[in-house]
Amino acid sequence: MLGLGAAAFAQVQAQTQTQTQTQTQVQTQAQPRGDALSLSFDAARARMIDRSDKLAAARAAVESKELQGEGVKRLGGPVVSISGLAYAYNANLNLDLDPLNQKLGQIGSSLPSSIQSFISRVPIPQLPNSYTLNRHDTGTNTSISAVWPLYVGGATDAVRGFVSAQTREAQADAEQAGHEVDTLLVQRYFGAQLAQRAATLRAQAERTIAQHDSAAQKMLAAGVISRVERLQASAAYEEARRNARKAEDDAALAAVALARTVRADGSVAPQTPLFIISTPVEPLGYFIDSALTRHPGLGKVAAKKSQAEQLHEGEEALRRPQIIAFGTRELKSGNADWVAGVGVRWTLYDSVDRSALSAASLKQIEQAERTDAQARSDISLLVERNWRALENARRQYMEMKASVALAQEVVKLRTSGLREGTSTTLDLIDAETNQAKVLTERAQAANDYVQALAQLLESAGLSDRFSDYVARADVRVN
Repeated sequence: MLGLGAAAFAQVQAQTQTQTQTQTQVQTQAQPRGDALSLSFDAARARMIDRSDKLAAARAAVESKELQGEGVKRLGGPVVSISGLAYAYNANLNLDLDPLNQKLGQIGSSLPSSIQSFISRVPIPQLPNSYTLNRHDTGTNTSISAVWPLYVGGATDAVRGFVSAQTREAQADAEQAGHEVDTLLVQRYFGAQLAQRAATLRAQAERTIAQHDSAAQKMLAAGVISRVERLQASAAYEEARRNARKAEDDAALAAVALARTVRADGSVAPQTPLFIISTPVEPLGYFIDSALTRHPGLGKVAAKKSQAEQLHEGEEALRRPQIIAFGTRELKSGNADWVAGVGVRWTLYDSVDRSALSAASLKQIEQAERTDAQARSDISLLVERNWRALENARRQYMEMKASVALAQEVVKLRTSGLREGTSTTLDLIDAETNQAKVLTERAQAANDYVQALAQLLESAGLSDRFSDYVARADVRVN
């Protein structure tokens, strides 16, 4: 039986050599294809910034607010307008002459009798019962007018200040969008590498276990192992095959996500590997101080507070008097009509409760102040959480070095044990499966470190400095 076991193991050993060749082929296949777009992280970031719809939308929002600011920049200045008209008219006036005829008859009866006898012999024409007067004409008229608000209680300044605060809010939103897409790129750029690495390791494990499964079948036929051991090897192979298919699907999806993030037509081959900075990064206080001065969320809250203050000032402006200068003149030669003057308007009573509106705007200011305090507390906590997650990922990766060495040593031990008859094929399969698992977990730890670093930099308002940390890395997971 030992002779049969040694012969069977010799076959397994030969197949293991074939596995080494297969592993080399897998590594070759893992290299970027000729049609893949090779991109370093900085190149991918530049491409994303140039083509991101989210960033373009944020920039459009900022530009819209800036244009609104330009539009109201001269609000409160003079307004000059010119007007012209052409007209035609036809007017009719109906006159009732019956009262006049009656008056004429009364005048004749009041005359002396001698004159009445004379008038009776001379016929006097009668006026018609009514008469219509008609008037029609055409004409034109042009004039120029000017209105200049001399004092409106500060309302124009409040409007300009409100639009300016809206612009700052849009800028804060755009900056936040920039941090978010930077973090998304880190997630997909290095996540695609991790998924591909896991798929390669799972595929390699599947091939290795398939060889052991085939050898186990021959050893069963030779009577070296029991049927239970054969079934265990077969079950291990089926599980390895399922894991390999799932890892392959995950890698394909991650590759598609990365390509769409950088707007690539085909696949993308990342050139910047997963990395680790073996020593701790800057202390927690450095990132908290940066977050409290650079985080766009605080800038947005400050902009909201400024808007509330300008709304309050606008409410107060409505209580103050308003003074305007005005003038208008006909545009014609000769003696043209014109008028000019100064007007004052002061609302003494209004059905709207201005005091209540003013108090409401003050509450909005208080709300913004409270929101700012809460945001500072939340951001500080978020920074600390991300900083600790980064440190934990770093320690986990460094500490897993022993686990990788152990897994490799166990594979060597099980290989020797199978040769000497002290281990079974299933033992070797378990050892190789565990080695692939440990290598995948260590790569996952490296990816956890990179993702935690991106989250930390985003929460501290330092996402644009991610490449600086890439340059500082002294461990690269190739």
